[in-house]
Amino acid sequence: MKQLFGIIAFGFLLFIPLILVSCQSSTQYPVDYEQLSEDQRIVIRFSHVVGEDTPKGMAARKFAQLVKERSEGYIEVQVFSNGTLYKDGEEMNALQRGDIQLIAPATSKLTNLIPEFAIYDLPYAFRNYEEVHAYANGEVGLTLTEKLNEHNLISVGIWDSGFKQLSNSIRPISHYSDLRGLRMRIMPSDVIEQQFVTVGANPKRIDFNTVFNQLQEGNVDGQENTLSNITSKKLHSLQSYLTISNHGYLGYFLLFNLEFWNKLPKDVQTLLTDTLQDVQQWQWQFAEEMNEEKLQDIENCSCIDVNYLSEEDITEWEKAYIPVYDYYRKNYSDKYVNALPKFSN
Repeated sequence: MKQLFGIIAFGFLLFIPLILVSCQSSTQYPVDYEQLSEDQRIVIRFSHVVGEDTPKGMAARKFAQLVKERSEGYIEVQVFSNGTLYKDGEEMNALQRGDIQLIAPATSKLTNLIPEFAIYDLPYAFRNYEEVHAYANGEVGLTLTEKLNEHNLISVGIWDSGFKQLSNSIRPISHYSDLRGLRMRIMPSDVIEQQFVTVGANPKRIDFNTVFNQLQEGNVDGQENTLSNITSKKLHSLQSYLTISNHGYLGYFLLFNLEFWNKLPKDVQTLLTDTLQDVQQWQWQFAEEMNEEKLQDIENCSCIDVNYLSEEDITEWEKAYIPVYDYYRKNYSDKYVNALPKFSN
């Protein structure tokens, strides 16, 4: 009897490891991708030149956070704001080389590669955000973004900064003739340059990250930008007059390095594009609300004289800018101008 009990006990001891192995193989433990090295994860370096508290800066951080959550840490978006990694004039070359994987440059920054992108720089080309988005995602707009593929770039969305306003330290700008003789900082765009030359101003192409110093040192008299960018860099603190003109749209195309993008697995591409679509919808609303909030802040601070253009004023300004449209038609293409809402409706 004792011998039989010993045999049963020995058999049971042999069976315990089999039970443990079986239980262990059926248990699915979550993978902690954050513990993987950078070489084992997918790392996307996202460089931009504006502040973290701007619509672009906030959206970049939101995108990084959502991608981390949705990929369980397998995809990491590293955001470098304020030009800390690459300056205004450096990031495009860095992206094309593959040193970084994602940027969100202003539309005017694309004109060096594809001059027709200056369509977005035309004064009073769009009256609201909806018109911009419809144009960018329409047939003619998409033909522009597809041209980026020839430069090892792919567009995956568009984010708003807002509509541009004018500030300066010399005099109030109520009529376009008030711009005559003023040295105005602009982004690198032949069309924007023509916009200011047409009304007698002296445009100066200056990188965004140095605008504050240039204004402070008196090298330029004024500038144009969205209220979120103006306030984030405290440019209004150096200026005496602000004109709410809404004369031009400023937005950012989100660009991946095409070679990097094509090497990503399809499921990763889907995760990124789906997330970008979600962030884009949020960003559009946030940008509009933030610019309204910043205008109210400026009104309340009583730190700068604020002037508003009336509808009659805007009509007069539009007529003054007709030569800028003629310049675009002559140098680029009629089809991009003819597709604008003001001409196609």
